[in-house]
Amino acid sequence: MHIKENILSYIPQRAPLVMVDKILSSDETGTRSSFLIRKENIFVENGLFMEPGLVENIAQTAAARAGYISVAEGKPVRLGYIGAIRNLVITSMPHIHDEISTEITIQNQIFNVSVITGKITCNEALIAQCEMKIFITNQ
Repeated sequence: MHIKENILSYIPQRAPLVMVDKILSSDETGTRSSFLIRKENIFVENGLFMEPGLVENIAQTAAARAGYISVAEGKPVRLGYIGAIRNLVITSMPHIHDEISTEITIQNQIFNVSVITGKITCNEALIAQCEMKIFITNQ
């Protein structure tokens, strides 16, 4: 399933903090997204998309998944918060005009807490990965 609709329908973030362009696929265990690095992005320095942007991209891929499920169930998109980041490894930063692909996999979900693994690839090479604990509000 490829989401052609506006990504803002599925995430609570707004410009200039939107770090996901499209949901490429989503199922019971995970979601894949894409994001084109633009020179005006707040996390771009010297032509590179920096570490905070990569972390936020993984978190927003998880948010897009939660939002997609909420919208499908006729519920409002809820806010989420990063509770913890573990085993963060970044091997390189993408350049402006690169498109990154991010895949999150649900490792565990209990009530409003999800533990995910996230991986980012650029030009088919793994450039970043981590584990995140994400808390979703009950609003």
